[in-house]
Amino acid sequence: MKIPSRIQPLVEDGLVDEVICQLMSGKEATVYMVRSGAEIICAKVYKEAIKRSFKKAAQYQEGRKSRNSRRARAMEKGSKYGRDQQEQAWQNAEVDALKRLADAGVRVPEAYGCYDGVLLMELITDDDGDVAPRLNDVVMSAEQAIEDFEEVIIYILRMLCAGIIHGDLSEFNVLVDAYGPVIIDLPQAVDASANNNAKAMLIRDVENITTYYGQFAPQLLGSRYAEEMWALYEKSELTPETELTGIFAEQNKTANVSSVIEEIKAAFAENEANLERIREANEMG
Repeated sequence: MKIPSRIQPLVEDGLVDEVICQLMSGKEATVYMVRSGAEIICAKVYKEAIKRSFKKAAQYQEGRKSRNSRRARAMEKGSKYGRDQQEQAWQNAEVDALKRLADAGVRVPEAYGCYDGVLLMELITDDDGDVAPRLNDVVMSAEQAIEDFEEVIIYILRMLCAGIIHGDLSEFNVLVDAYGPVIIDLPQAVDASANNNAKAMLIRDVENITTYYGQFAPQLLGSRYAEEMWALYEKSELTPETELTGIFAEQNKTANVSSVIEEIKAAFAENEANLERIREANEMG
């Protein structure tokens, strides 16, 4: 096929030898199957910010820090240089996340590098060498659903232990090869400790995955792994070896209004009694 203009510089630099076909086009990027030497890999071409339709990007970028103070100031001011730097940070976030998660024991595609908004990475395939299907295209038995669900939950736990929340996890962002689920699409990965939306995003990620696998194994639908994980994470008790139960008993902090009123009345009566005793003591004195 015709070489896309964004990939042309990589061809000229010898990083890509041939563009075979387009695999998909999404809200933030277009992915191509390309040949690099003897290897077939992916080239993910990020769309420019003005063309991206990814909603509420600011919520995902909250908490991302730049080590370069000049760059950070420019990003805060929104200057042209700052916007360019913010765009680079958005594109490089996926490379960083993929490498950190691979080190944490999460199955993700291997990242080879990001070059001017084009991410080169491993192509996940099935036994026949074809592109692995997305989870939403896979039908499975209840037993298989439970097994794969538990594996994805372990990956989410390891991600959180590494300080990362996917932020957009669903059956559309998981591939399935012969060895099981593979997590993909991480440019919006959230800093768990620095983003105020982290807990809500974690809960949404887990709910999406639970709902999908739950259609094959309904017994999964009542689990509350996200809340359990987050409670342990907040107390610094979550580790990659933590054995989760899926059970979470939320503390009921709703005040019993009647009992509060009775306590106030009792305190008032006791105070009045104390004042009366003081008056009596003064009169006797």
